[in-house]
Amino acid sequence: MLTKRVIPCLDVKDGRVVKGVNFVSLRDAGDPIELAAAYSAAGADEVVFLDITASAERRRTTIELAGRAARELDIPFTVGGGFHDLKDMQEMITTGADKLSLNSAAVADPDLISAAARAFGSQAVICAIDAKRVTGQDSEPRWTVFVHGGREDTGLDAVAWARQAASAGAGEILLTSMDADGTKAGFDLVLTRAVADAIDIPVIASGGAGRLTDFSEAIKEGHADAVLAASLFHFGELSIRQVKEHLAACGIATRLDF
Repeated sequence: MLTKRVIPCLDVKDGRVVKGVNFVSLRDAGDPIELAAAYSAAGADEVVFLDITASAERRRTTIELAGRAARELDIPFTVGGGFHDLKDMQEMITTGADKLSLNSAAVADPDLISAAARAFGSQAVICAIDAKRVTGQDSEPRWTVFVHGGREDTGLDAVAWARQAASAGAGEILLTSMDADGTKAGFDLVLTRAVADAIDIPVIASGGAGRLTDFSEAIKEGHADAVLAASLFHFGELSIRQVKEHLAACGIATRLDF
């Protein structure tokens, strides 16, 4: 049985980890490498660093961050934010990143996903999708894709875009519900399941975790292959071990050798 992963996400702005609600009202959560190292020791399967303003401000994710991570972490890490071409991505891979997360750049040029998959392998290419519901609760659910840190609505249908990204060679989808982000009201299970059932690559559920049961529901009801959280871990409300022990108690296989 394949194990399900628990992944802390570190949103980075100006070299610091930040966390907000619905992509706004950001507050400081600490040094990214110090937090990531603590998560590694605590049993995280991977960590994700997302420079949340890199694309909007037309600058690359710092190479220094990836270099520090490569020296100090012993688990896989993903870096995202500000990639525009294969040269940017090659530099990040050479510096030590295990995976690259593409969002705004992939929407602007879907061929970049294919090029990255050919260059580094699909397993190293994550397509991050920030999705927001555009229909009411009583209507047929539909979500559109936002880019540039949640600032711009592309009008793209999130499920259709996930299919396109998978076909282009993405190895997995990092799916964030903008509506649920930071609310601690639970993952958007309808969105997660809609995307997971539409594609044959892993989906990482993101946005909204608040209770232990949210993680198991994302996997059992949302059909996610991995669960990601930020503020719950950053501010000590739940630990990696608590989440993994809860998943194990629910019959969900996880790595517990830590």
